[in-house]
Amino acid sequence: MSDSIQSTGNAAVAEAASDADLLAATALAVRAAGSVLRERFGAVVRHRTREELMSALAANDDAALDVLRPRLESLRPQAGWVEEELAGGALPSGEWWVVDPAEGNVNHLHGLPDWGVTATLVRDNQPVLTAVHLPLTGETYTALAGGGAHLDGRPLRVSETTDLGLSLVATSQARPDEDQAVTRRIGSSITAMLGDALVVRTSVPATLHLLNVAAGRIDAFWQFAGARADLLPGALLVTEAGGRISDAEGRPWTPASESLLAAAPGVHSTAVATLSR
Repeated sequence: MSDSIQSTGNAAVAEAASDADLLAATALAVRAAGSVLRERFGAVVRHRTREELMSALAANDDAALDVLRPRLESLRPQAGWVEEELAGGALPSGEWWVVDPAEGNVNHLHGLPDWGVTATLVRDNQPVLTAVHLPLTGETYTALAGGGAHLDGRPLRVSETTDLGLSLVATSQARPDEDQAVTRRIGSSITAMLGDALVVRTSVPATLHLLNVAAGRIDAFWQFAGARADLLPGALLVTEAGGRISDAEGRPWTPASESLLAAAPGVHSTAVATLSR
């Protein structure tokens, strides 16, 4: 082996080790932020106007970010920070932290249990690592590109089903006030899946459905439109758990895609056919 090849190999190993260490520290950061949200969780937060609702959502975000952001910035000072959690599309080159400090925030305010904290490091538009913490269960889901997906250290694997007619599938609304064309597409896709799948779940947030795909509890998830923060964590988890990621038409998915489909390999093509009708 030449010195140059050995040097390159050693650098790759060092970077992988560095990313694994970074993931462990990221998991600690989302757990710390999650504990703040858990302390704020309880009764339904009443609101009479959109302004009151947005204020309550922002208060949750700010409380978690006060803990999460300085920890992540200290881990990767050179990485950019995505300020808008509902933003979509491709990122500039380099490293970026894509976070949702209160994923499923509206559920939190309504006293529902489906919420968590997510942090994903993106390198040149590819998710490198992600950590998702669910404070009410204490679970932490992690994934490292090329290193697998795990739940509290236990490997995750997507389901082995090959029959969409026996499958539990799910979809989610990307954001409030969605474009009417997207809303109509969501409705028609649910109707199509109701005819082809066993059971269809519809709820927010997307990340929790994608966790379930990675864990083999749900066989497929799709969403039209979407934000980087609610799709990147789950996309990496599903990929590393052996699932297939594409857009709804079966084309390669990127953060700039107009849809996402995450599925067990055995039902992916059938799900594409259903969603393409």
